[in-house]
Amino acid sequence: MEPILEEALRVSVKEAKKGMEDGKGGPFGAAIIKDGKIIAVSANTVLANHDATAHAEINAIREASKVLGTHDLSGCILYATGFPCPMCLSAAIWANIKTIYYGCEACEAEEIGFRDDYIYRYLEDKHQNSDVLELQQFGHDVCKKLFAKYKEENKELY
Repeated sequence: MEPILEEALRVSVKEAKKGMEDGKGGPFGAAIIKDGKIIAVSANTVLANHDATAHAEINAIREASKVLGTHDLSGCILYATGFPCPMCLSAAIWANIKTIYYGCEACEAEEIGFRDDYIYRYLEDKHQNSDVLELQQFGHDVCKKLFAKYKEENKELY
């Protein structure tokens, strides 16, 4: 394994442990590497921030974006202590991160009570389980005009 990945593992675990000890969140830490250097390290802060989106990977992506001054993290590598949940995977894709290394599997997070596999199963069922979440379209015409205006104005795509 490359030394930078060993370092990313070390700092991610250290950050996750500190977050756990401080009651900020679960056993999740993440690091982002760019050009062989760690540019961001974060822990899960869901409990501290009262923010369901404050996963370690999301926090690391936000920090790396600030450091680099861009939403485009092409060329970056993400290390996470656990297999990224669907939200974190989506954020990595939106950020153009092409490589993710992870420590534990999603089923291992489920074994200790986290719902990653639960969400993956919901997505695999094509959103048919309304006990989990009900999705209904509303206001299509108004929103379609909004989308058309964005396209007309040739705004930046990301």
